Amino acid sequence: MNPSSTKLMDVPKQTRDLAPHVVILGAGPAGVGAAYELTRNGFTQVTVLEQRDAVGGNAGSFQLDGVWVDYGSHRLHPACDPTILNNLQKLMGEDLLDRPRHGRIRLQDRWIHFPLKPDDLLLRLPKKFAAGVTLDLLRKHLVKSNGHVESFASVLERSLGPTICREFYFPYARKLWGLAPEELASTQAHRRVSGNSVGKILRKVANSVPGLKKPRAGRFFYPRRGYGQISERICEAAKAGGAKFLLGAKVLGVEREGYQVSAVRYELNGKEHVIATRNVWSTLPVSLLVRSMRPEPPAEILDAGKGISFRGMILIYVTLEQDQFSEYDAHYFPEEAIPISRLSEPKNYSHSSEPKGITVLCAELPADPGSREWQMSDQEIGDSLCAWLEKANLPVRAKVLRITTRKLRQAYPVYRRGFEQHFDKVDQWLGKLEGLLSFGRQGLFVHDNTHHALYMARAAADCLQPDGKLDRSLWAQYREVFEKHVVED
Repeated sequence: MNPSSTKLMDVPKQTRDLAPHVVILGAGPAGVGAAYELTRNGFTQVTVLEQRDAVGGNAGSFQLDGVWVDYGSHRLHPACDPTILNNLQKLMGEDLLDRPRHGRIRLQDRWIHFPLKPDDLLLRLPKKFAAGVTLDLLRKHLVKSNGHVESFASVLERSLGPTICREFYFPYARKLWGLAPEELASTQAHRRVSGNSVGKILRKVANSVPGLKKPRAGRFFYPRRGYGQISERICEAAKAGGAKFLLGAKVLGVEREGYQVSAVRYELNGKEHVIATRNVWSTLPVSLLVRSMRPEPPAEILDAGKGISFRGMILIYVTLEQDQFSEYDAHYFPEEAIPISRLSEPKNYSHSSEPKGITVLCAELPADPGSREWQMSDQEIGDSLCAWLEKANLPVRAKVLRITTRKLRQAYPVYRRGFEQHFDKVDQWLGKLEGLLSFGRQGLFVHDNTHHALYMARAAADCLQPDGKLDRSLWAQYREVFEKHVVED
């Protein structure tokens, strides 16, 4: 990271006019992070286009009946790069809270603390489940690869055994990604499942034992006014450095002249606008970016883009007339009998007691556009949620004041077997375009956490040279680092 605090607005106008102009598409963590990092280098003009009326993207927040709620459940993990974390702590001050994790998972009709603790293994695991896991461990050395192409299912079953897979990971996978575990690529297991071996699971358990506990294990950072406050503070700092943010701006196309990007066309307040630029950094879903190129890419690239898919998500918010629904920040539901994947209570994340007599639950329901659930009214889906919670022995007893939903079309990348050939073809073609950079969670088609997205943003800024050209060799090195990112649960 370039530590310079020079602001472009402070340099002479003639120099400022010659500075490279980077147009960033999307104001999620990667987008706002890149804008902030670029303003710190002192030689870049920055414009950010965001379709929503607020920054943060899927990691944003909004108020609902006086309660700050997020687009799902989010935490800033201690695994965050130390330099980035230090900057965030300076930007946010006392608003960045240090919180203990306090969640639980429903397994065979029992609730088990999450992350796992030693007493869970000894006292709370269902006996049949514990016996099955023990037997799987004894047999593990007998299980070998069959020589076939690996899948999510084969990798986890060989490393964890059939019991954990059958009772936890496989039903959760079918729920989250809408595919059978055998249809998912092995990459899904390596990059999305942090506890993808018994040894890793046991190390996670050991992190809760005094003396063995790693620093900050079992804790997370969370902003006082919702997770989106992280992006908002970074945005404020970027603006102070001269970055321009255009909210409500819908990208219509990225124009190119041969293999050089030349402009971005967008719509704002019902009018079409064009920004001439030789540097476009996109955090849009990579499949959307390739469709947005003008002139269009070759047919085979467009076809490859169709092979890159995302899983949708319906977020169901239930406003209740009570101070607190439960003591837990999050409940996880791997069982397919309960359609939601997770239930969170935002007030518990921030340890807020305000407003009095009101709390909000946020349930995450994996579903794709066009599905039956996608067509349901807020009331219908809210009634269904209450029925599911009743079934899980989490009955809603307080008065329901409001049901609100938000629908995310691109919540998770779907690593269907064979997806690599589609992504690689698109990625390589986009990489040939001078001045174009696709990065971030959706731009690189990864499941990464916010701290990973912020690291990508810093890496991207590090690759921009004063003449406006990207150091592609350095970016390739960073891409190798990104490949080692593993999602923190």
